[in-house]
Amino acid sequence: MQDTDEFLKNPKVLSQYNQLQELGVFHYIDILKKDIRNYEAIINAAKTILNSKTIDEILESTVKEISDRFLPSFLIFLWRPSSNHKDLVIRGYQNFKTFETPLQLEDLSPFESFFKQYSQPISFDLLEYQLNNPSVTEPMKQQKPDLVIPILGPSGLYGLILIGPKLLEEQYALHELSFLDKLMSFTSLAIQNYIHYQYSVRDGKTGLYNHGFFIVRLKDEMARSNRLHQPFALIIMDVDKFKHFNDTYGHLAGDAVLEHLAGVIQKNLRSQDIPSRFGGEEFTILLPETNRASAWIVAERLRTAVASLNIPWEQNLPQVTISLGVAIYDGSEQLDSDALIQRADQALYQSKQRGRNRTTVWGSGLLHKTQQMRSSRIGE
Repeated sequence: MQDTDEFLKNPKVLSQYNQLQELGVFHYIDILKKDIRNYEAIINAAKTILNSKTIDEILESTVKEISDRFLPSFLIFLWRPSSNHKDLVIRGYQNFKTFETPLQLEDLSPFESFFKQYSQPISFDLLEYQLNNPSVTEPMKQQKPDLVIPILGPSGLYGLILIGPKLLEEQYALHELSFLDKLMSFTSLAIQNYIHYQYSVRDGKTGLYNHGFFIVRLKDEMARSNRLHQPFALIIMDVDKFKHFNDTYGHLAGDAVLEHLAGVIQKNLRSQDIPSRFGGEEFTILLPETNRASAWIVAERLRTAVASLNIPWEQNLPQVTISLGVAIYDGSEQLDSDALIQRADQALYQSKQRGRNRTTVWGSGLLHKTQQMRSSRIGE
């Protein structure tokens, strides 16, 4: 911009001002300056969006950039969070705030082939005409969007963004569509990165965190507890008689049990808790800033919720139950992560020995008692 201003002040330019004006040089310079401002805005927006750490930050940053520039009546984001999730996540925004949208869309596949060929923002009317599939577009039509923007990546269509009509003007101009196209490429990349990261830390079958992520977070929580002396809890649980269940009803039924159990776990935890699949039918949960009494309440809530779980299947399945072991860490002892896991595992073993479908919290005398019970079983 400074170079442009210096150019315009050059005496030689001023001496030829009228001729340059007639040739349209100054008008062209104005266009270039506007383009530069637009690219600077896109670059700054891209930095904010790509530096976002969570999906909420990505969406909120995108909403702010679009709303500040165009004042749309609403924005709706739809995406599939991971490969094992069949349902789409749908998030609506109005006036910078989330709102409950009645939009019901279960699958992105009908849009896949179209957006692979046409990857730019498109008016909803044109999309509706091109697809010629009312059953697919009708749920969107009820929201009355002006634009539909695809979120594309190496694996195809990750999601869609619906943008409502502008509040102050009638239509989106071509240069605004160009700006949205460039901005959405960064939003798409940020969402793709988020989804790929989720793939890398999630268990494919249950959608819970995987073992590797759990171990990293466990060590983080132990370091935090050592520093702040705040307690946290570790729960280990597994499905009672799961091998017998698999052998009798088949592995597909076993998979259904694990998937429904994961759903119960997620519904009964806080957003800051870390549920993971430890392996097979065994699960772990980290409960930050949680003492012994609170951990017991959470474990019992999970146990009773699973005990009342009804899993739909082609034949009646027996009632699923879980056994749980709980260990508390507050930084007052010098333990490593393996030792803490062993404590929770010993408590789980006690729950099994006491008849299953129980919760046991590790205590100082539990190790000796567990060793005695194991010795007596070996003697048998």
